[in-house]
Amino acid sequence: GTFSASRGANLPIPHTGLSGARLQPFCARSLSLTSSQNVSESPPARADSTFKVTMVPGDGVGPELMTAVKEVFKAADVPVEFEEFHLSEVQNMASEEKLEEVLSSMKNNRVAIKGKIHTPMEYKGELASYEMRLRRKLDLFANVVHVNSLPGYSTRHNNLDLVIIREQTEGEYSSLEHESVSGVVECLKIITREKSRRIAKFAFDYATKKGRSKVTAVHKANIMKLGDGLFLQSCAEVAELYPKIKYENIIIDNCCMQLVQNPYQFDVLVMPNLYGNIIDNLAAGLVGGAGVVPGESYSAEYAVFETGARHPFAQAVGRNIANPTAMLLTASNMLRHLNLEYHSNMVSEAVKKVIKQGKVRTQDLGGYSTTGDFVRAVVANLRHRTV
Repeated sequence: GTFSASRGANLPIPHTGLSGARLQPFCARSLSLTSSQNVSESPPARADSTFKVTMVPGDGVGPELMTAVKEVFKAADVPVEFEEFHLSEVQNMASEEKLEEVLSSMKNNRVAIKGKIHTPMEYKGELASYEMRLRRKLDLFANVVHVNSLPGYSTRHNNLDLVIIREQTEGEYSSLEHESVSGVVECLKIITREKSRRIAKFAFDYATKKGRSKVTAVHKANIMKLGDGLFLQSCAEVAELYPKIKYENIIIDNCCMQLVQNPYQFDVLVMPNLYGNIIDNLAAGLVGGAGVVPGESYSAEYAVFETGARHPFAQAVGRNIANPTAMLLTASNMLRHLNLEYHSNMVSEAVKKVIKQGKVRTQDLGGYSTTGDFVRAVVANLRHRTV
């Protein structure tokens, strides 16, 4: 038997590692930051020994990476059962009916793991992609990306430990574009006080619960004085409620340069949608690329786990060369969110041990090993773990 994660998981914010502890929802009763949403406060209850989680493999190497997750979970005896759905625009496997099926499963299970649903560049009459519609319908407002150096894999900057928090329900990704006259296209960027405060509070709550010391707001308020000005003002207002957390702000272009030159000055970064998309990928490049950075997205009720730098890597499909590290670490974070601390640590420690040993590395990390080689090495290290 299985049960929905809603009855056993710490929702909606990531588990802190403290027994029964979680971040307060963005509408925490101690603050009045505009929202009437509430989160169930019912204690975890185990109806059975298995969690049910929605799985959406997505496009590109997504299905191969999900196979890796299932193989490692099986070897680690992880008590999770997947409800799998294939949703793809490029493979003509997407429809409103299929989207509603996926949403129904996610709402019921409240925890999901997904690959990248590739968005075609051609305009076919619909501006909002299925990826964007999923986020909006679930109100997945906060995207969290963990940028950590991997022990044993040396890069220009080692021992990095950054968290990038991105608002992902408005900004430039609002699907509000139109051709006013022939050859002239207007794209609207939406910034609201409510959503800016919400993501700022999420970032400061995250920093507080995780023992982080600084939050940096990333913006372009020197040029977009009203839009980014409102975001920056909202962050500053929320920062006043957290006197123990240092608050700074930085212009997006300078932030990119500083991340390359001296990323150690940053701790938690919070930013609007488009900037987050860019910074996520830039930061991933600092620690090894898209194949090693885990991430997740949160609403007040749901948690969707996906890699930090979201790429379908279509050119690698069927070649057995994709790096499963990011997806396996993402899956490990999902287990921690479900309070499966033992299994989470088992998976993450096995992955990091394989990388640290340096014998099995995929092409993106300078090696010659296949996806299958890496998964087998992870499984082998699971077996050597003492109970």
